[in-house]
Amino acid sequence: MDTDRKVAIGDMAKALVESYKKTELITNIEKKQFPSRYNVIRITEELRELLFPGYIGRTNLCWLNVEYYVGGKLYQLFDELRSEIAKAYGEELPIDGMSHAECLLLSCDQTLTFFKKIPVIRDILEEDVQAAFDGDPAAKNTDEIVFSYPCIVAISIYRMAHELFIQGVPLIPRMMTEYAHSVTGIDIHPGAQIGRSFFIDHGTGVVIGETCVIGDHVKIYQGVTLGALSFPKDERGKIIRGIKRHPSIENEATIYAGATILGGQTVIGEGSVVGGNVWLTHSIPSHTKVIIDEPHLKFFNNK
Repeated sequence: MDTDRKVAIGDMAKALVESYKKTELITNIEKKQFPSRYNVIRITEELRELLFPGYIGRTNLCWLNVEYYVGGKLYQLFDELRSEIAKAYGEELPIDGMSHAECLLLSCDQTLTFFKKIPVIRDILEEDVQAAFDGDPAAKNTDEIVFSYPCIVAISIYRMAHELFIQGVPLIPRMMTEYAHSVTGIDIHPGAQIGRSFFIDHGTGVVIGETCVIGDHVKIYQGVTLGALSFPKDERGKIIRGIKRHPSIENEATIYAGATILGGQTVIGEGSVVGGNVWLTHSIPSHTKVIIDEPHLKFFNNK
């Protein structure tokens, strides 16, 4: 029986390897070295410890030991993040003849540039946390928001990933935000431009596309989609990339649950309110409220 099992498994292994040779699009053998998804996720969570000291990770910090702790964490994360960025650049950067040393130098520069931005990211995140507290009467305090609100997980990871994205770091920013998507249900592309004091209430099912531009003090609810209306194609039938496909939301707008707003030319004006389940593919002016008609309800005796 054991011999038969070994033969059967050997045959299956050969068949599987043959399928690898036929499906090159989803097979990466003797080709590229990519950043480790496991490492990127771990680095992301350790970076969040630096964003929210005393809340995530080590909780017994004091002013006497915090600089030592932060210095050690930065030293460790610098090498780890630099290594993953180097892997991403090694295959993705469109510069012919780039040497290994040049790739390492570039990855060091990019990591250092990103680390210098962390204090600014924290300043913005404090405003996001305050916006969540101001916008949700169910919140007892800001500690509760930092500890338990999925929007803070998603937004904090997005704000880090966005900085790496605008620096031109390949692949890693998307890995970070898709990790946030998997644990929160909130899908924010790292290319989106999101202003200060941003709050996503509840959050599940929210989609914010790559070319969205969102102003300050914007509040959106669960199930909102800020998406593309269509995908223009070139003469070969290929999707044209690099154009604005997603809407713009101006300052102090509110978008309620289930609303769908589509199109790169669609602008939701400042201070406007988009009601639940509204479908919009065109702009609305500032300080406008858009709602759908109340559905006609029928009531029956259920006895």
